[in-house]
Amino acid sequence: MSAKEHPARLASQRSMRYSVRRSKEEWLSLFADDAIVEDPVGPSPLDKEGKGHRGKEAISTFFDRIIMTSGRKFEIKDSFACGQEVANVGTIHLFFPDGSEGWCDGVFLYKVNEEGKIVSLRAFWEWDRVLATIVKPASHVPPAA
Repeated sequence: MSAKEHPARLASQRSMRYSVRRSKEEWLSLFADDAIVEDPVGPSPLDKEGKGHRGKEAISTFFDRIIMTSGRKFEIKDSFACGQEVANVGTIHLFFPDGSEGWCDGVFLYKVNEEGKIVSLRAFWEWDRVLATIVKPASHVPPAA
């Protein structure tokens, strides 16, 4: 099996492709029934308790609350596949409905089961660093005094 055909890498590539298209059913079909999504890992405004989103219902809600609310483009700079997992290093470019843009640098880990279904998606990125990248479009920036 070549590195490009690694099952976790393939699942991660599909996950990114389906989230960019905002194709909820295709995206959810990638996950095992008892999968967990931790994006980001630990407590954040997206997951106050930091326990992640476990099971298809919770992951579906995560999709509606997070993925559907902004556009995105993935730029993967490197990828390391080992065992049933892959660690992707890269940037997610974010596009918000008000015209704002930002980016999220991070490490994105996917673990799959024997059937190639995602059992764990863990994203390591820092909330404050993402907020610092967000730029409002010129029409939303107040004029200089």
